[in-house]
Amino acid sequence: AFSDISLSSVTVPKMLMNMHTQQQSIPYVRCICQLCFFIPFGGLDNFLLAVMAYDRYVAICHPLHYTTIMTEGLCVLLVAASWMVSCVHALLHTFLLVPLSFCADNTITHFFCDLAALLKLSCSDISLNELVIVTEGGVILFLPLSIVLGSYVHIGTIILRVPSTKRLLKAFSTYGSHLLVVSLYYGTIAAVYFFSSSWDSKDIIASVMYTVVTPML
Repeated sequence: AFSDISLSSVTVPKMLMNMHTQQQSIPYVRCICQLCFFIPFGGLDNFLLAVMAYDRYVAICHPLHYTTIMTEGLCVLLVAASWMVSCVHALLHTFLLVPLSFCADNTITHFFCDLAALLKLSCSDISLNELVIVTEGGVILFLPLSIVLGSYVHIGTIILRVPSTKRLLKAFSTYGSHLLVVSLYYGTIAAVYFFSSSWDSKDIIASVMYTVVTPML
């Protein structure tokens, strides 16, 4: 809950102020600060979704061993590791962005200072930034996603061994909301950062999904 509220709080207040005042400008330093807070909370959400999926996997597939596997120490370790990796991830992209030069048109075609939108404004060589996004960013995104998918594949296998309508409905009511959030979150992020060649209104709508709608859900 703290992670979701923080992720929305980084972008939504400024967006609402822009809509109210019709003054859609932001100083360079504030823009970088917004990016500094947005990336770690976005990454934290990413890892916590994976941790939640693993927790559900243990609860369903190893119910008798749940209390011995998901100990308080392991939970603290998983959350601390999520925070640490997210912060390092944010610092890496911020340090690579700061040395870039921004010239000519400085109009950000977005409702917040997003990394992809800022890179398109730079008149410096951004090949290193793009390489890091695809490699390091790809690992940060798809490793937790693989954990989520693997967990739910195992859960589905367990449930379908003894299929019954009541059991399927109970499973869907328990994990349906998490699967919906996972689908929206990962689907829109992948569409914006990995499968979009040009920045347009569809990317902005997709960004609203993972910055506003997903945390709200």
